[in-house]
Amino acid sequence: MRLSHRRTHHPLVAVTVLLCALLCPMPADASEERGDGSGDGSGDGPGDGPGASAEVARLYEEASAATARYEEGRQAAEVQRAKVRKLDRLLTKKRHAVDVLHADLGRMASAQYRSGGGLSQTAQLLLAESPEELVRGQRLMRQADLAVTHTVGKTQRAAARLADAKRTADRAKRALDRRHDHLAELKHGIESKLESAQWTLQGEADRSVAAGQCRGAVRLDQPETDSTRAWTTPVETYELSAGFDSAGGRWSHRHTGQDFAVGIGAPVRAVGAGRVVSVSCGGAFGIEVVVEHEGGYYTQYAHLAAVAVDQGERVDPGQWVGQAGTTGNSTGPHLHFEVRLTPHLGSGVDPAEWLDERGVRL
Repeated sequence: MRLSHRRTHHPLVAVTVLLCALLCPMPADASEERGDGSGDGSGDGPGDGPGASAEVARLYEEASAATARYEEGRQAAEVQRAKVRKLDRLLTKKRHAVDVLHADLGRMASAQYRSGGGLSQTAQLLLAESPEELVRGQRLMRQADLAVTHTVGKTQRAAARLADAKRTADRAKRALDRRHDHLAELKHGIESKLESAQWTLQGEADRSVAAGQCRGAVRLDQPETDSTRAWTTPVETYELSAGFDSAGGRWSHRHTGQDFAVGIGAPVRAVGAGRVVSVSCGGAFGIEVVVEHEGGYYTQYAHLAAVAVDQGERVDPGQWVGQAGTTGNSTGPHLHFEVRLTPHLGSGVDPAEWLDERGVRL
């Protein structure tokens, strides 16, 4: 219970407050009941502080970086595997060529034997029509032998070089595979920590909603935004789920916004410059933020796990306004995003078309 700091001099009120202070038991966690800021640093309601929000935001960045390194390593390993496969094919061809040349040498030797190549030089001299013919034939035979021998040697040397290159490529592949496995392990570890932190954050959000008291804005380190873009998507990485005006058993009427499937704690961004007109929790939308933009349009960001702005605050395109969650009437972590003609439910327009008109395609 939050005690009013406004002073009063009415004697009956003073006596009542005194009796309550003497007789009423203090809750086990007085700071949480009072909402005096010792629990969350905001003084706006119950909560366990910005720790979980900041931890989730930090782990999201680490997970993103780890995923990028993992993908880089996976691609490098795949390139190296392709190189090894190519060297395997080339080496197989070279070894086949050596075998063919050896077979050619065998056929030449056999042909020489059948044509008299196995006779002694004296016999060949006696059988030759002339010494010049004998010399010419022997010279041609030696040239053919040298040519084939040279080709065999050249092919064998090429095969040896390919074998060396393949051994080097195999070593590089094994090193990349080990790095890939290490990166996969690191990525899995970060994702496990992120999942734990996400549900801690969601638990804080659920307690806030159950108490009907929104926690104050959790001030997170804002990323650098692209000042050249007037409009952007409400989340950076996502999958589209339920669309505008779709039917379903989860809604009493038709769906009033566009859902983005994202994880708990995923940063939620203002799609454009504007002013925060409301921050609330409880009800079907859980924790939500509504921003007013020029031209009389309003955007709503619902089912959040935490907010990063206060009512009345000005926001820039891409500025974080909160973190996604699954508070309120939600079947799983996602962002419910609406574009409205008024701050209130029932005045929505198709968010996809509205963003597309402003150069943002979902």
